[in-house]
Amino acid sequence: MNLEELWRTALGTIELQVSKTNFLNWFKNSTLLEKNEEATTIGLPNNFAKEWVENRGHKIVLKTLRDLDNTTKRITYVVVNNNTKPILAKTTANELVSQINPAETQLEFLEFRVDPQTSLNPKYTLQSFAVGKSNELAYAATLAIIEKIGTVYNPLFISGGVGVGKTHLIQAAGNEIKNRYQNKVRVRYISSEKFTNDVVSGIKNRGMDSVKEKYRDIDVLIIDDVQYLAGRDATQREFFSTFEVLYQNNKQIILSSDRPPAFIDGLEERLKSRFSGGMIAIIDPPEYELRLAVLKNKLLDRKIDLKPEIVELISSKVQKNFRELEGVLNRILFYQKNKAEELTTENVEQLLSDAVQKPSYNIDPNQIVKCVANYFDITLADLIGRSRKKELVEPRQIAMYLLRDVLDLSYPFIGEKLGKRDHTTVIYSCEKVEQEINKNHSLNRKIIMIKDLISKI
Repeated sequence: MNLEELWRTALGTIELQVSKTNFLNWFKNSTLLEKNEEATTIGLPNNFAKEWVENRGHKIVLKTLRDLDNTTKRITYVVVNNNTKPILAKTTANELVSQINPAETQLEFLEFRVDPQTSLNPKYTLQSFAVGKSNELAYAATLAIIEKIGTVYNPLFISGGVGVGKTHLIQAAGNEIKNRYQNKVRVRYISSEKFTNDVVSGIKNRGMDSVKEKYRDIDVLIIDDVQYLAGRDATQREFFSTFEVLYQNNKQIILSSDRPPAFIDGLEERLKSRFSGGMIAIIDPPEYELRLAVLKNKLLDRKIDLKPEIVELISSKVQKNFRELEGVLNRILFYQKNKAEELTTENVEQLLSDAVQKPSYNIDPNQIVKCVANYFDITLADLIGRSRKKELVEPRQIAMYLLRDVLDLSYPFIGEKLGKRDHTTVIYSCEKVEQEINKNHSLNRKIIMIKDLISKI
């Protein structure tokens, strides 16, 4: 079994279960060094990563590897330096790593070719960004600011959930500006975590002048995940000052967040106001057609062929984001390569049921019904009443679908809960929503947003 492929697939699954920051900090540059009957050995780049994964990430790593290969038993972690030699006293471990070819264990994963001047990853391009209904506004706004830097849509605020392509789009914008203007326009991409670390370091070491110069002496500033500025007062003050300097000098500012400015708790009102002053472009969860196109492109890039019905099945079932789609694809391709049996829709269904886990909700039916009513701004009486007005029928059908989908309640129970309706009415409503969810982009977005409200209860 190919160790690199096994670990690549495992990382795709792990990335879905930890935050982006934790994944980049602790799992980046990790390698699967050895796997035998006794133990599986994972190499990590430093002691900090080793300590974090051992203490906080071990259960996720163990479950992921066991799901992929049920012969996995014990896992050990070692620190490996740049020459791929583990920092261990045990001779056997040193002998083990000395046999590893660095070229074979190096994964082509995430930001491995970052431009030191701009911090941009050149793999993110506009050409590789798939455009659909869910992201066409954000894409069009990005094209507009590339044509007229600093004069339209400033700032450009890209909002969307995890894994929908925000980072791809804003980095692609930076790369396009850099290449089109032949480096005459100075671009800098940074995560809000890195910006915070720079401010903290500047204050601690009395080096704020260099921090100010770094972020103000540029033409385009791209900040990723600005929601992490929330609650950090000193960082917010510095960022506000930097924002003002750039904005007053017609420098372009591009921001991304997992939610619109108004919904970022702990963010100063003046920053919310500035962030909302340009263009807010929301990237919704990808619709079926876009998921299908992205999946086909990924298979084409890898020169891998899957039956059309299997590709369509994956695109239909994996609805949340592209990152989840990538993880599921890695899992299925791993299965296809390492199992003797043919890949069929039946075993793909099983793989999908294992890989696409529904979140667990510790709530009762009344809370789901209340969330639906609050989302549509209607009363509970209207929701469970007998009115056939269009503005009430859709929320009622969605409530039925969610009670079934989230809590797996029986049709008769749902019918009794929502106005003593016959169970056949509930069956019709659930089936209608199920059929429409992949075709109707607006409906899909509503259900995902309501589920997000439910998850926060």
